[in-house]
Amino acid sequence: MTKSFLPPAPPGERFPVSGLVLLAAVTLFWGINWPITKIVLTDIPPLYYRSTTLVIAGAGLLAIARLGGHSITIPRSAWRSLIWITLFNVTAWNIFMTYGVSMIPSGRAALLGYTMPLWGSLLSIWVLGERIVPRRFASLILGLSGIAVLMGNSLDAILEASAGTACMIVGAWSWAIGIVLFKRLSIPAPTIVVTAWSLALGGLPILAAAIPFETSRLAVPGVLPLLGAIYNILFTFMLCYWAWNRIVLMLPVSISSLSSLGVPLVGVISGGLLLDETLGWREMIAAALILFSVASVSARR
Repeated sequence: MTKSFLPPAPPGERFPVSGLVLLAAVTLFWGINWPITKIVLTDIPPLYYRSTTLVIAGAGLLAIARLGGHSITIPRSAWRSLIWITLFNVTAWNIFMTYGVSMIPSGRAALLGYTMPLWGSLLSIWVLGERIVPRRFASLILGLSGIAVLMGNSLDAILEASAGTACMIVGAWSWAIGIVLFKRLSIPAPTIVVTAWSLALGGLPILAAAIPFETSRLAVPGVLPLLGAIYNILFTFMLCYWAWNRIVLMLPVSISSLSSLGVPLVGVISGGLLLDETLGWREMIAAALILFSVASVSARR
């Protein structure tokens, strides 16, 4: 019998303590990464930036898994599932997200990218047969209302930057599809091994595209973009992708997706601090709405 690497289901709809710790790390480090990505893209072409950080992070996680005593092999029967998950969850999301954030302000890109809970919740009903109970629906409305408040009078600017907007929306759909597939197509391997292979494999087609299209643009990056790329390897990918996959396996997609709504709030605030993007009363109202949304799916009924 195949050994299951899924954690035991939590009672009711309550987040386990370990899940809350992982969620806090994902919210902080992914949120800060939005303005960091904007900084990195000033010196490093987008395809090279994303492909190299993904491949290095994947190789690093494989090394950690091997040193931790795990087998790093994926059963032959599971490779097709892994490739489909990787295509949507890593390759497509990272391509569209990187180009999107290069075209519009990082905070606005984060807001559009985190429409993902809406698409993920809808897909989970169709693909996984999950029910959107009234409390989850209310949480979704609260969270998306917070994002709408953050958009505010910047909505016109978002619509004007049509290419960046389209990239972020397509990226959000890709990420949602990847999450549902990750939940549906269970891979019989430890989460760290699945995550490592997804990152490494997901970066290879991006690298293949970068070589002919971006090699002429390569130059020695400045200190801040280089540090930003290292941050991506260690925190955005090695830590947060593993932590996020653990959260997805712990909970229904509708709950895990909703729990990610704190990330765009951190993205907007950090964009204001690092890039002087506008902050104001909207951020305070949105903070309350988003935190209520996340809290309502993280506590007992």
